Amino acid sequence: MLIIGIAGGTGSGKTTVVRKIIESLPAGEVVLLPQDSYYKDSSHIPVEERQNINFDHPDAFEWSLLSKHVMMLKEGKSIEQPTYSYLTCTRQPETIHIEPREVVIIEGILALCDKKLRNMMDLKIFVDADPDERLIRVIQRDVIERGRTAEAVMERYTRVLKPMHLQFIEPCKRYADLIVPEGGSNKVAIDILTMYIKKHLKN
Repeated sequence: MLIIGIAGGTGSGKTTVVRKIIESLPAGEVVLLPQDSYYKDSSHIPVEERQNINFDHPDAFEWSLLSKHVMMLKEGKSIEQPTYSYLTCTRQPETIHIEPREVVIIEGILALCDKKLRNMMDLKIFVDADPDERLIRVIQRDVIERGRTAEAVMERYTRVLKPMHLQFIEPCKRYADLIVPEGGSNKVAIDILTMYIKKHLKN
């Protein structure tokens, strides 16, 4: 089994990199564990206070459960991956049944942040992008997908995203085996990654 961690800032193009890798591999060979599925449940917190949760801080995630699930997959056991609602900031009763596969990809802004999880990875990738590019993508995504105003997105970027990126996400670069600049548009880096994974699958 090959365990790959893919980290990078919000709007860096991580999801595109992951999608392109999965599309270029044989169907059914890859399991994707989005770090976003492992946000701590906030159902015990009053609704009006949930808006204050900092989703870009390492404390927002249930690292122990994510590490446990990776270890179970490594041991050939299936897992029940949690699902999370951004609308209510709560973990949902539904889970996703996941069987072990040859390649496990853990993808998220802080995928390389936790030492225990990092030590399980065979390959660590950091997707890098210019801060201006990331901000533009975040504005486009949050306005279209999450119904926020551009002003609200920029206020949140300045207050939360940028400081968290500098404090926690950017320092994870030093743990990466491979840094992919320009995110999903870096065809050469994605091809190299895919070749590496295919070589592992052959062996």
